[in-house]
Amino acid sequence: MSILRRRKASETEKASKEDTHKETKYKGVEDEKKDKISKRKVEEKKKKWSCIDSCCWLIGCICSIGWFLLFLYNAMPASFPQYVTEAINGPLPDPPGVKLQKEGLTVKHPVVFVPGIVTGGLELWEGHQCADGLFRKRLWGGTFGEVYKRPLCWVEHMSLDNETGLDPSGIRVRPVPGLVAADYFAPGYFVWAVLIANLARIGYEEKTMYMAAYDWRLSFQNTEVRDHTLSRIKSNIELMVATNGGRKVVVIPHSMGVLYFLHFMKWVEAPAPMGGGGGSDWCAKHIKAVMNIGGPFLGVPKAVSGLFSAEAKDIAVARAIAPVFLDKDVFGLQALQHFMQMTRTWDSTMSMIPKGGDTIWGNMDWSPEEGYACNPQRQRNNETQVAGQSGTEGLSYPKRVNYGRIISFGKEVAEEHSSKIERMDFWDAVKGNNLGNTTCRDVWTEYHDMGWGGIKAVGDYKAYTAGSILDLLHFVAPKMMKRGDAHFSYGIAENLDDPKYNHYKYWSNPLETKLPNAPDMEIYSMYGVGIPTERAYIYKLTPAAECYIPFQIDTSAEGENEGSRLKGGVFSVDGDETVPVLSAGFMCAKAWRGKSRFNPSGIRTFIREYDHAPPVNLLEGRGTQSGAHVDIMGNFALIEDIIRVAAGATGEELGGDRVYSDIFKWSDSINLQL
Repeated sequence: MSILRRRKASETEKASKEDTHKETKYKGVEDEKKDKISKRKVEEKKKKWSCIDSCCWLIGCICSIGWFLLFLYNAMPASFPQYVTEAINGPLPDPPGVKLQKEGLTVKHPVVFVPGIVTGGLELWEGHQCADGLFRKRLWGGTFGEVYKRPLCWVEHMSLDNETGLDPSGIRVRPVPGLVAADYFAPGYFVWAVLIANLARIGYEEKTMYMAAYDWRLSFQNTEVRDHTLSRIKSNIELMVATNGGRKVVVIPHSMGVLYFLHFMKWVEAPAPMGGGGGSDWCAKHIKAVMNIGGPFLGVPKAVSGLFSAEAKDIAVARAIAPVFLDKDVFGLQALQHFMQMTRTWDSTMSMIPKGGDTIWGNMDWSPEEGYACNPQRQRNNETQVAGQSGTEGLSYPKRVNYGRIISFGKEVAEEHSSKIERMDFWDAVKGNNLGNTTCRDVWTEYHDMGWGGIKAVGDYKAYTAGSILDLLHFVAPKMMKRGDAHFSYGIAENLDDPKYNHYKYWSNPLETKLPNAPDMEIYSMYGVGIPTERAYIYKLTPAAECYIPFQIDTSAEGENEGSRLKGGVFSVDGDETVPVLSAGFMCAKAWRGKSRFNPSGIRTFIREYDHAPPVNLLEGRGTQSGAHVDIMGNFALIEDIIRVAAGATGEELGGDRVYSDIFKWSDSINLQL
């Protein structure tokens, strides 16, 4: 029995061993299969690596590097950038405030800052449901975080009513008060901050500085109707004069703020209820000097392209490179169309349409800047007197440019003599036959209702001068221009004593109003030169398609040589990148110079130009010698001029005019009755 049991046991063991061997062999095969499957999956994943993965990886790397650099920047000593810059370029000059403090300059005249378009902060006081949690948060200026989080809600709240030009129902957006309203436009991007800091060096503080913040979207008179802003400015200036020993204020407007304060000077003297009731001697009693920075006195061609197609040079280039993001419906957002719809409700933009018509800006075959040659390598001259002209003598000019044609449809139209251009009047065109379907109605502007017939008629007119630009805008944007006609005017007055010029619509046009009766006051035009600035445009019609803006700057239009004034469909002249020299300087160079019908009391005027010099390196930031429209606010020479006047200096003590451009030559070529 024991033998049988042993034999059975051995057979059982043998069977179990065989089973174990089979299981092991089976598991080995299964493991091999699993390994092959996993390897295949890995290979498939490698093959499926898409451009989205690459983009995410790239964005992650960029963010990581950015955070690391930001950490290093915050960790380094505050003096490190200056140390590196001085090691490369030598010792830096003292900031103007430090320099003038050492000279013994101290506070004398209170100063009033008047910000321009775009640079002043706006905050929400009442909004719709989509804006919950944003009470008194900045919708404009600051971080612009809400633009990214809820863009359509932001557009809705930044727009004004298209009929009244005031608040839409249920929305209240108001200007941020105080010096913080426009010291920085965004974190790290200064506007008034550098000037304020330098004034503080010689003793200025809140009681001697005032930021005349206003809602820059509104027409100038509507800032008084809605917010009583003009009355507040009047009261604050009177208070500053009274609390500073009767010393008059020095007013420093920038950009569109120049036109706003021009309107204020007429408003404050005009009788109530239309005006402030201050009397004809109010400005003489309260203002020492008005130091206008980058003033678009006669408007800017850039405003025309903005209103016509929501473009300027930079946006036109971006639109050509990435039309998908600016023209088409991406993620439910037609970006450029929404931008156009919003900005066409901002009545203030119409204040910068070119003024003076063909007399100032030129006609089909003539313009004041005729013969101007782009010459960025011109000799720099820093004399305090007239610094010479733009160095164009002896140069061979490229093909003649017809700057008077602010808009031309096609390069050949821009270059041909007017007698060879066949033009068809667009007023008789039949509007209708809508281009877009109902899905576009929430973003489409008046172009939606024009139809292809009206759009084609605009192109068939071929070329538009400053005189016909107004007709063009009335045709393509009648609602906008109806509001504009009630608040602004763009002509030249024949008789300034005509009672009609007592209306507020003329007060921001220097060619249709008189300066105050204040012979002791001084007016300065301070602006940058040496930067190509938009003056005229070549347009093309875009293909007929839903939700498209039918007009577009033709970025393929280029000049024939390297020194050409035509680049990317834009003709350029001398200026500060936004305001041409002609607009910034003409009034002080000619129309207001000495006693004239525009300046009956003979207020002294001075031109102070600042020749642009870009920063030497990245550590210099935006540069201390910049002439660019906003960056000039950090220009040491400009800041020094302002501080000296605020401390009591006159224009003669500054050295009188300082001119680098051809402004006097161009002004003399304009036939204007003085």
